[in-house]
Amino acid sequence: MEKVAIFVDVQNIYYTTKQSYRRHFNYTAFWSQATADREVIAAFAYAIDKGDCKQQGFQQVLRNIGFEVKLKPYIQRSDGSAKGDWDVGITLDAIDYAAKVDVIILLSGDGDFDLLLDKARNIYGVTTEVYGVPALTAPSLINSAGRFIAIDDKLLL
Repeated sequence: MEKVAIFVDVQNIYYTTKQSYRRHFNYTAFWSQATADREVIAAFAYAIDKGDCKQQGFQQVLRNIGFEVKLKPYIQRSDGSAKGDWDVGITLDAIDYAAKVDVIILLSGDGDFDLLLDKARNIYGVTTEVYGVPALTAPSLINSAGRFIAIDDKLLL
């Protein structure tokens, strides 16, 4: 049985599915598909915490599915811009697990992760899978993935 570690860029998946499909991602359907006949060693969902009740309910749903939810506070800058990005945290965790699993599964369309996937494959020999919205996933990320799985109707609510 393959051992897998799952890393979800929650903000990226939320905004790309909303922009492309005007729908939400179905984490339960994803979990069923991605973990079938596999042993989950770790599953992390990285999110920004604004502290609202609806968001906290969503985070509990993720926990109930099987994810460990990692939160960063939402930072509103004085110029009106916002900061809330987990790229470094996702990368560090993925590298930590690359030697412990057969497959790294990344949910994101962010091209910054192409270097992570290249390193995981070349240094640790791990297989990499990326789930993303095709039109909004960086070509470099798709090319770096051992397998790209398009988010489509069967993975949407």
